[in-house]
Amino acid sequence: MTKNRLEAFSDGVIAIIITIMVLEFKPPHSVEWASIKVLLPTFLCYIISYIMVAIYWGNHHHLLHTINNINSRIIWANQHLLFWLSLVPFATAWMGETNFSSLTVALYALLLNLCGIAYYILLKVIVSTGIHDQKFLLSLKKQEKKGVFSLIIYTAAIPLAFINSLISGVLFIVVAIRWLIPDKNIEKAEKNKGNKPAF
Repeated sequence: MTKNRLEAFSDGVIAIIITIMVLEFKPPHSVEWASIKVLLPTFLCYIISYIMVAIYWGNHHHLLHTINNINSRIIWANQHLLFWLSLVPFATAWMGETNFSSLTVALYALLLNLCGIAYYILLKVIVSTGIHDQKFLLSLKKQEKKGVFSLIIYTAAIPLAFINSLISGVLFIVVAIRWLIPDKNIEKAEKNKGNKPAF
């Protein structure tokens, strides 16, 4: 399998995930404020999950630019990540419909944790394939540190959801801010290789 095929497949799955999420966002049956107000939790959940999925898409795109060849380990590590991401629409809809109940927020935090673990595994598999460019390696080491930070925060958000789901929500935002802008060092390393990056 070529890298382009893996990217195209991943992009397609992520596009479908976002499409499913927006289809779960049903329009109100009237124009009364009360009917719109009821949808606010669902809309807020959609915003959070859209940002999370978009962050994964951007960082996944940059991550794949650090390699030239695809092997079976990378393929299955990538599939593992996409599997957990594909559950985001379900967790999003459930959390919105229950108005951020403690259980659904805790399960959402658990899912984000599993997505983070899957991304970390993909990152480690890519590093283990033997990237010789030192600047790429340094960039990926920084991503590893961010990954560990994210897993700690997501793990903390699970029990904290039963104390106050708002605390967990704030923690989700903290992680999102940390990952919002993909690592510029990967772009710089790509430019230094003399290639024209497709960012």
